[in-house]
Amino acid sequence: MRPKNYSQMEKPISIATGKFRTNNNNNNHNNVWFVVPLFFILCFVLLCFDYSALFTDTDETAFSISDVTQKSTSSEFTKDDNFSRFLDDPSPDSSCSGRYIYVHELPYRFNGELLDNCFKITRGTEKDICPYIENYGFGPVIKNYENVLSRQSWFTTNQFMLEVIFHNKMMKYRCLTNDSSLASAVFVPFYAGLDMSRYLWGFNISVRDSSSHELMDWLVVQKEWGRMSGRDHFLVTGRISWDFRRQTDNESDWGSKLRFLPESRNMSMLSIESSSWNNDYAIPYPTCFHPRSVDEVVEWQELMRSQKREYLFTFAGAPRPEYKDSVRGKIIDECLESKKQCYLLDCNYGNVNCDNPVNVMKVFRNSVFCLQPPGDSYTRRSMFDSILAGCIPVFFHPGTAYAQYKWHLPKNHTSYSVYLPVKDVKEWNIKIKERLTEIPEERVVRLREEVLRLIPRVVYADPKYGLDGNEDAFELAVKGMLERIEEVREMMRQGKDGSDGFDDRDDYKYTFSPYEEPQVLA
Repeated sequence: MRPKNYSQMEKPISIATGKFRTNNNNNNHNNVWFVVPLFFILCFVLLCFDYSALFTDTDETAFSISDVTQKSTSSEFTKDDNFSRFLDDPSPDSSCSGRYIYVHELPYRFNGELLDNCFKITRGTEKDICPYIENYGFGPVIKNYENVLSRQSWFTTNQFMLEVIFHNKMMKYRCLTNDSSLASAVFVPFYAGLDMSRYLWGFNISVRDSSSHELMDWLVVQKEWGRMSGRDHFLVTGRISWDFRRQTDNESDWGSKLRFLPESRNMSMLSIESSSWNNDYAIPYPTCFHPRSVDEVVEWQELMRSQKREYLFTFAGAPRPEYKDSVRGKIIDECLESKKQCYLLDCNYGNVNCDNPVNVMKVFRNSVFCLQPPGDSYTRRSMFDSILAGCIPVFFHPGTAYAQYKWHLPKNHTSYSVYLPVKDVKEWNIKIKERLTEIPEERVVRLREEVLRLIPRVVYADPKYGLDGNEDAFELAVKGMLERIEEVREMMRQGKDGSDGFDDRDDYKYTFSPYEEPQVLA
């Protein structure tokens, strides 16, 4: 449903003056009757006059405009919405200088239609993705907490809903503008992940690439594109970036070619896992915790800080025997050998529903360390679940976190995690239990405190939620994207080529060498 149009206020009705006829035969008498009615009329006008117009409060006026803008912005995109927006820009706000974002109103087929036909997205699988669209893309509210979760703000969130969540968050962003000349960045709300999910199995590459071609054909003719040839444009997806970088036209190859289209190479993309190319950026997987207030975050942090932890380490996942280089088999073996010091949450073949955060958090909050090996790709949502639980993540490859979430996680990775690099599973010589028990208790406390401090930085808060100066995952992603676009803009101001290095490939991004400093145990 389109937002209601707001009509302008009617102007106050003006009072017209007229002539009063006088009778010359009885001038004095008529003058009295002329003055008396006129006196009463003037008194009535003075009583009815709106004196507030003479004492306009500029702060109240600004609040009123902002309030109308907020109310007229679509607050939640569901499959019943048509994704139109109605924004009346206030005069430029100095606090938004350099932060204004313009949102393209794309043709409906690029976002809303995908939600209307959500049953087609996971066609051929057992998972029905439609329920996950509810509540701004957070999914159904969790009602059975089992004394594990706090009693509010927990949802059954699907990781692939990031693009829907981000779009809804963006429509509540404080510095939106419908004047693209004011914008420092242009957001393109194309649900690339949901679109491609319809065609992953049983479709040829022309079908898989069709929406990508149509999107770029639409974008390049918009006036906003010409300003920086698209280098101030960005989109968000709930899939890994590699899914959009199919390098050949072989029908058997995976994914789409969106990010290799010439025009698309000028844009930036935010996703749950970045690729080796410089214009792909990683932002956190959506967890199931979407707080509505700072107090909720603090309450949860305190709960996890005071939690007694029964297990030294834990692993939640399934083996990957199809991947010869996977370390998961070794990790599972060591966990089983460690008996009561390690808990194995077996997510294989539905043994445990690991999509239910109650099952995951029940284990993670009782563990000191949470093992985070690569899975189908470098990254996994489990690492963010472990941060939520105050469980110190243990990484085996730099591509799982260190080379990814640079806007959200500390550059000094030893401040919040343990790194046990495994370059070749055939040379596995790590004794996980021994390595973890070597870490002094004082450092364990420091690590956990840093992990707890990261919680507000890796959650996507309720779109109505104010962080009182703190920044959630969305705010940090927007901030990082604006800074990157400004770097390119500054290059262009200096007469340099804005494309220089913009979409280059970094072949060293996921190598071990940048992270090979000795692991600090003290």
